Amino acid sequence: MGGLFAAASREDCTHDLFYGTDYHSHLGTKRGGLAMANGSGYTRFIHDITNAQFRSKFEDDIGRMHGHRGIGVISDYEDQPLIIGSHLGAYAIVTVGAVQNANALAQKAFGERRIHFSEMSGGEINPTELVATLINQESSFVDGIRNVQESVDGSCSLLLLTKEGIYAARDKYGRTPLVIGRKAGAWAVTIETTALPNLGYEVDRYLGPGEIVLMTQDGVEQKSPPGDRMQICSFLWVYYGYPASSYEHTNVEVVRYRCGAALARNDNVKVDLVAGIPDSGTSHAIGYANEAGVPYQRPFVKYTPTWPRSFMPPDQETRNLVAGMKLIPIRDLIKGNRLLFCEDSIVRGTQLRKTIRSLFDHGAKEVHMRPACPPLVFGCKFLNFSRSKSELDLAARKAIKEINGRHPCLSEYADCRNAKHCAMVERIRHQLGLTTLKYQKLDDLVAAIGLPKEKLCTYCWDGVDNRQGLVRDHHVAAKAKPQPARIDPGLTVPIVTPKTLRRSKVASR
Repeated sequence: MGGLFAAASREDCTHDLFYGTDYHSHLGTKRGGLAMANGSGYTRFIHDITNAQFRSKFEDDIGRMHGHRGIGVISDYEDQPLIIGSHLGAYAIVTVGAVQNANALAQKAFGERRIHFSEMSGGEINPTELVATLINQESSFVDGIRNVQESVDGSCSLLLLTKEGIYAARDKYGRTPLVIGRKAGAWAVTIETTALPNLGYEVDRYLGPGEIVLMTQDGVEQKSPPGDRMQICSFLWVYYGYPASSYEHTNVEVVRYRCGAALARNDNVKVDLVAGIPDSGTSHAIGYANEAGVPYQRPFVKYTPTWPRSFMPPDQETRNLVAGMKLIPIRDLIKGNRLLFCEDSIVRGTQLRKTIRSLFDHGAKEVHMRPACPPLVFGCKFLNFSRSKSELDLAARKAIKEINGRHPCLSEYADCRNAKHCAMVERIRHQLGLTTLKYQKLDDLVAAIGLPKEKLCTYCWDGVDNRQGLVRDHHVAAKAKPQPARIDPGLTVPIVTPKTLRRSKVASR
């Protein structure tokens, strides 16, 4: 996904920019970057943070950075910030989002204006450079940003560091948040409100979808009002957002407690303890345990001093290795117990399957799983929160393919009231080796967030694009006929125990 931070101050703001950007490290995977405006132009540093902390890479650089305005980024993908020379003047730019129509926009630029783009590895175009090109097509920064908002299919929130000040623009449909912070003599723009309190800022206001503002050390001026349709990503509250942050005045940790409580209210399983898959499932598990009156304990602990986040390495094999090495089981809490785990979601399920087997190997009597959101049936096309090359890598889509072949009616599987949905969940349960598996209902997730559904993006769960109120392709292929749901007789075993798990190991050999 990625994170943005900017600061403008009457005093030198290097300290705020450095630490404010660092507070977004959980959002990005590959690059970190800072740019500051000074009397001679712009000072910029970019570093690879794939296997290192942002702070350790930039500590030496901040001694060479000084100024009253600056922008920072944690990026999933490309080198940022970029320094752009244009007829509007020189500026630095950072972006967060996903430009799904990048190739079409680039071809249009090639044909109409004979534009040239620098090439990234793999022959791809840097999307931030493409966004800058769209800005440069207009006669002002504000009109250029509006051009971006109207042209990009996907999402794009951005910051521009110019001689006038810092332009901040939220994505047209508000898929990512942007928040204004203020303190005496200084202003900030951030995605995560987590970045504000320890730097002395208070939340001033939340930018609306598509809103554009100009921030200087003297204040924030609205340049373009917000639109009336918002589609903020619900997954921010489920997983991506930091627990201390709030979006649209709603705190992440509080929402996760509500998610866990909703899971408990819809459950009747008897267990000895409740736990979270560290760390993303912890808050949901606390909410479940408090509601169910079952002890919250930690049968797994995470070793963090040397192992980075598991999603950070670029390839799946390395991510699995890191995730497996850092989770350490506590046999005294596992052996002989009926365990219930909460998790933010099940994406591919690759590492989760190994974790569940490890629990049984350490003596667990039963292992139950309660994800805090519905099954991920559709791949995200707005923020790239999943690294899967294909949405067919999703655990739900694999299960659907096994049940119904190549041309399923996806909306039927996304509907928790449909028998096909139940068949899909049962297939996933069997694949993971769980005793029981029960997902969060979408209505309960929406209620936990507390915003009207029409203001939330729930596309990855139900395929509904609320910009148009449409459900994405009911059938994967237009000519395909939906097949009836099938459940193998072998999938109807109600309980997975250590004994049956050992049998399956022998059979697999």
